[in-house]
Amino acid sequence: MLDGKNAIVTGGSLGIGTAIALDLAKNGANVAINYRRHDKEAKEVVAEIEKMGRKGLAIKADVSSFDDAQKMVTEVSEKFGGIDILVCNAGINRDAVIWKMEEKQWDEVMATDLKGTFNYCRAVAPVFREQKHGRIVNIASINALRGKFGQTNYSAAKAGVVGLSKALAKELGRSSVTVNVVCPGMIETEMMANIPEEFKQKARDETVLGRIGRPEEVAALVTFLCSNAARHITGEVIKVDGGQYI
Repeated sequence: MLDGKNAIVTGGSLGIGTAIALDLAKNGANVAINYRRHDKEAKEVVAEIEKMGRKGLAIKADVSSFDDAQKMVTEVSEKFGGIDILVCNAGINRDAVIWKMEEKQWDEVMATDLKGTFNYCRAVAPVFREQKHGRIVNIASINALRGKFGQTNYSAAKAGVVGLSKALAKELGRSSVTVNVVCPGMIETEMMANIPEEFKQKARDETVLGRIGRPEEVAALVTFLCSNAARHITGEVIKVDGGQYI
């Protein structure tokens, strides 16, 4: 499906990012991931990619840094011989009700979740325009669409990702570049480890399927959107939430 394609996945050392990186590799792509702290996990992801016979690369880079994004795109392009796919997955949450939220909590989420997406889209856009092809998939959240109590920063940042992606789809469409958004609901990842069981149960109860999603279920959609089968799909926002949003 993606034989010979070269991909970047931000935040690829854990959770949904790891699942996306491995699924892209399973379907034929060479994959570079970025990470900030999880050196061991990043190396393990690269090892798994290489076991599949693909090229793997892990680069320590801060997604909130404009310069880091430019440098990573250049390095991956040189080592892989080009870039065809960008998946902006890196994200954090710093939850608090707005009357208790500190400026730092707001700024950190905006810098990673929204500016980080901009940084990498900005870095690949000239490359994709020049080569007249490319796939961009940005990971947002159902809370970008509905809002969530205690997550004004996260909901706002992810809503920004949706708006950014729709505008970018219009800007890059004439270059045969597609830009789409995937909005997961509650997904079983490391980020869920500290969530009280009552909140997990509430998420289950919100879904029509009665369960919490798996990272691999998000990854499968991302891989499809990066494939030639999705060449006529752009500017779309697709939920993977078991009906949690309904």
